[in-house]
Amino acid sequence: MKRWFILTGMIIFIISCYSGKIKYPAVGAVRYRLNEEQNRFLDTLQYRTFLYFWNECNPANGLIRDRSSKKSPASIAATGFGIVAWAIGAEHGWTTRESAAERTLTLFRFLMRSEQNPSPSATGYQGFYYHFLNMTTGARMWESELSTIDTAWLLAGVRFAVHYYRQGNPVENEIRTLGDSLTFRVKWDFMTLPDTGHYAGTISLGWFPEKGLHEIGWVGYNEALYLYILAAGSGYQNAAKAYRRWLSTYQWFTPYPGLAHVGFPPLFGHQYTHMFIDMRGLMDEYMQKKGIDYFENSRRATLAQRRYAQENPMGWTGYDSLTWGWTACDGPGPSYNHNGKKFNWYTARGMIGSRYIQFDDGTIAPTAAGGSIIFSPRTVIPTLMSMMKRFGEKELWGRYGFVDAFNLTVNWFDNDYLGIDEGPILIMAENLRTGMVWKYCMMDSVIQEGLAKLHFIRNK
Repeated sequence: MKRWFILTGMIIFIISCYSGKIKYPAVGAVRYRLNEEQNRFLDTLQYRTFLYFWNECNPANGLIRDRSSKKSPASIAATGFGIVAWAIGAEHGWTTRESAAERTLTLFRFLMRSEQNPSPSATGYQGFYYHFLNMTTGARMWESELSTIDTAWLLAGVRFAVHYYRQGNPVENEIRTLGDSLTFRVKWDFMTLPDTGHYAGTISLGWFPEKGLHEIGWVGYNEALYLYILAAGSGYQNAAKAYRRWLSTYQWFTPYPGLAHVGFPPLFGHQYTHMFIDMRGLMDEYMQKKGIDYFENSRRATLAQRRYAQENPMGWTGYDSLTWGWTACDGPGPSYNHNGKKFNWYTARGMIGSRYIQFDDGTIAPTAAGGSIIFSPRTVIPTLMSMMKRFGEKELWGRYGFVDAFNLTVNWFDNDYLGIDEGPILIMAENLRTGMVWKYCMMDSVIQEGLAKLHFIRNK
């Protein structure tokens, strides 16, 4: 029966491509041959990472913790990643398809029925959701913002589920119906900033019931590339104008010979969009002029960070070709001191070569390399395996795979796992091995419409 549904899905996909409905199909899995040891390692890494999204979930409503601490609120971005994680678990036999579908439906029902109004204690408003929610009630936590980007990651999971759950039973039928309802009730134009100033006409970072729109808008280049494609494909009237403004703020860097790229210091900005959209060969107006696609851009950013580790201009302990990776992550915090240097807790770490260092305090995040596994598997896989073997006994490796971060200069290892850092490890590894997430996301008419409206081409 399972083979019949897979075959049916493939036939529908082929017919859609032939009829022109899918202009930007997924290219397929990355061409890289894993050896037996690498396969075993990725099996273990993916399984342990999957467990985060299964265990740190409230099965009564489907919300997933921001981090593994028991007092942590839910993160709507981590919840979006979790929708995909549950399906990956079903594909690998770590849970059943029925269990994954039931949990997905529970979440979708909760989201549709949750409080959507201007109240400071609501779950969301105008189709958007607050960044952090109470794990039990779903009410807004920590006076967080009604977040455009975190809602986008929630919807990324929703859109994946609409196409993954294609069987004709009542549970999967309802998943598809509710998934579309959740997508198209978002009022993107509500978040458009006034047509003046540096952020003119762009999508705001968010909205607060106490003071209205956040004054900063999404300008490039960063993880919000997905946000603009999603919004353009789901009814955002200002999409083309806002995207032109986004592109106008790109900055081109040449940190090392052969690695010139549109810069964003932390690697998450180069990874998140690629978790869901197969960007190989995809070029907008800006990238056409530069002669590279977004996949190549992220590959160069990844390799530039590895080169930075080899240079180690600030002299931190442990940096080398197999120990590197900087992104938004936990850190030792200000209680640590090394030769008068203080350390941050959670912050965005990253650099574009040694000439532009946003922040580097000696802290490395395994998700930075792990989330780039599709861009350069030849360098990333040995890096991850080396870090596990060298530092695993020092608490870098645990129940959910890699802890969030570590710092060898002060011999600090995190004791927490973060959902938004676990997600890229699991999802990118799956795209490398099977291309599964890309396949279903690129079937989506919302993504197809968004790419078309923003005038992407696929370079053959």
